[in-house]
Amino acid sequence: MSSADIYREIILDYYRNPRNYGKIENPDISKKDSNPLCGDELEMHINLKDNQVSDVKFTGKGCAISQASASMLTELIMGKDFEFVKKLTKEDILDNLGLHDLGPARIKCALLSLKVLKYGIYSYVSEKLKDTASADKIKEEASGLF
Repeated sequence: MSSADIYREIILDYYRNPRNYGKIENPDISKKDSNPLCGDELEMHINLKDNQVSDVKFTGKGCAISQASASMLTELIMGKDFEFVKKLTKEDILDNLGLHDLGPARIKCALLSLKVLKYGIYSYVSEKLKDTASADKIKEEASGLF
């Protein structure tokens, strides 16, 4: 079995058995977005405690890559410091998925979860923390994902 086959199996497992699937009542961060090209939809909810992710959930529908990416992202950020979460990049997500050779349409599927996360962080930082300089940087990162 090649490494590509292994990653394909891992993605299918996360798609069929999503981790942290569901909603959080009154989350600190909540954001929803979609990829109109393929119909993927994703909503993410995050709670913070002592500047760390204390809970994270997602809901959505779409292709295996978009939903597996969201599931893997929730595991990646659970318990992590908010600064770590704010600094996540496109490369971090693609490394996590084990996919670096995606075409333009599929890359949008893979990065939808990061886009939702970044826009959620943007809203939280700008509205609740009133830190417009940091918020603008995060918004710029989210806008440049695809």
